[in-house]
Amino acid sequence: MRILDNLELTRNQKKQKKKQLLIALVIIIVFLLIIFYWLLNRSGYWLIQDNAFNHVSWAVVLDGQTAELERTDYVSKLMEKGKVDSVLVLGRRVYRDKNNADFYAEDMMRTETLDSGAVFLWRHNDPSTLEEAISIIPWFKKKNADTVLLITSAPASRRVAYIFNYLAEGSPTFITTDIKHYTYNPASWLREREIRKLWFREMLAALQAKWDLFWITPGDVLQKEVREVFSLREENKEVLKPGKEKIVEEEKPLVVEEIPDTLKTDSVKVGQ
Repeated sequence: MRILDNLELTRNQKKQKKKQLLIALVIIIVFLLIIFYWLLNRSGYWLIQDNAFNHVSWAVVLDGQTAELERTDYVSKLMEKGKVDSVLVLGRRVYRDKNNADFYAEDMMRTETLDSGAVFLWRHNDPSTLEEAISIIPWFKKKNADTVLLITSAPASRRVAYIFNYLAEGSPTFITTDIKHYTYNPASWLREREIRKLWFREMLAALQAKWDLFWITPGDVLQKEVREVFSLREENKEVLKPGKEKIVEEEKPLVVEEIPDTLKTDSVKVGQ
């Protein structure tokens, strides 16, 4: 009997240990799931890079804003507050000779508070942010810019800053800010469909950017031809070359020559 009792006790102890291990395993799994959910929920903030700044000489508005033009509105307010001196507005060609940059600038100047000499337009056909960076970084290097503020969507801010700073190699330094537009709320991306789509798109775009930059040498950016860009004031200013003036031809009066009498007489005879 004692042997049977010992066997039963041993069997019960094993069952108890298995039960305890199972409970511990369940607790660990639940704990890991909670941590995973917390990290996943917080990942909406990972896409955002919000640098604090008091003043910058230059800001860049990247193309791709919504119909509400939230990016140009944001930089306009910064310029009115004196936090940004000049802005370079990027825009792709939309049809024929029409460009997004022209539409953006036209809307910005409606406030009548901005200096047209501080608004520069960069019209281009670059297909991606990477190509935009390769195009404009040499221009800022030529201007010896120190710090440049990039205005883009919140979920793209960290990726954009990484691309520009990787290619610029610290000269100039590119910073970004969260414009806090309603289209992206990092705290609710798991629950809202449109924000969730932005999250997935930007996560994939960030991976693609790292892959693309792997094959690019930052020094190659300096070989890009630097083109000349003018401010709105310079573009709209009519410049007359020295010694040349606009010539306007005077409208000459219409002169009707009288028919000689001899011709009139001959024509009458022929008619008769």
